[in-house]
Amino acid sequence: MESTAMPISLSSGHTRRAAAGLLALAALLVPAPVASAGDSDHIAPVIRLDGAKGAEGIAAAGGTKFFAGDLVTGDIYRGDIRKDKATRFIDAPNGRVAVGMKADRHNDLLFVAGGPTGQAYVYNTDNGKTVRTYQLTRKEAFINDVALTDQGAWFTNSRRAELYFIPMDDDGDLGSVRTLALKGPAADTSKQFNLNGIAYSRDARRLVVAHSGNAALYTVSPRTGASTAIKGVKVPNVDGVLVKGNTVWAVQNMSNQISRLRVNFHESTAKLREVIKSPHFNIPTTAALFDDTLAAVNAKFGVPNAKTFEVVTVDARRNATK
Repeated sequence: MESTAMPISLSSGHTRRAAAGLLALAALLVPAPVASAGDSDHIAPVIRLDGAKGAEGIAAAGGTKFFAGDLVTGDIYRGDIRKDKATRFIDAPNGRVAVGMKADRHNDLLFVAGGPTGQAYVYNTDNGKTVRTYQLTRKEAFINDVALTDQGAWFTNSRRAELYFIPMDDDGDLGSVRTLALKGPAADTSKQFNLNGIAYSRDARRLVVAHSGNAALYTVSPRTGASTAIKGVKVPNVDGVLVKGNTVWAVQNMSNQISRLRVNFHESTAKLREVIKSPHFNIPTTAALFDDTLAAVNAKFGVPNAKTFEVVTVDARRNATK
């Protein structure tokens, strides 16, 4: 069942102070096309988000570049995995929140999930200007993450059993948002936080969603909303997900690790291949893939008086601590 909603301007009723409560809320929680990272010897192990008050989302931006978001202020940072500091690129208007994000490099667009505002933001990655603001829903909202397909962008809501789709044509022109009701196990909203990360499998032509409350991964038909459990693995504290071929990386925030899974999408089964850890992880939430390197954001949920936030790079195939 579909419903439609039109894009709107950002309401002035939201305040930056309201967004500050997100870190306390998130503490209750217990890809773009692959870019080449170049010589791994020159990759910075830790990249500071200079001046950030929070962190959650990251998106590959071409080559070794990335965008990352400030969870509290909604500001967007731009960095390079070869450098140890990322700087603010977009000073977001008051009241915006930046959770998950993905970059469409072909059309120079950045799609950002707006958390409890119920909104999504689309930015121009050349000049940082807002292209569109969408009100995805007005009730039971935590717009958590976004996945890109050739047809547009899909967003999850951690509080409702539905996905939101913003269509996009070949020229990057955006359409009106559509709501897709979920069916099957992914529609479970009995937990405090439910659907979280989302990615798209081109091979399977299915969305892959992470369910934090169920410690599970599901595939979802973007046409019907029907979902199927990916059996054989449990992923406690699952947050963001990445898909490349038959490999799925599941970021497990409070577990301070990323699980690399081999998935048979035809049979909807998975096997654990590697648990990737790093001494620099401090509640990683989402990750971006650069060839054989993962760049994961430290959100530091529940960490008292956290003053700095950073991106941590690890080997996408092997445990960084071995």
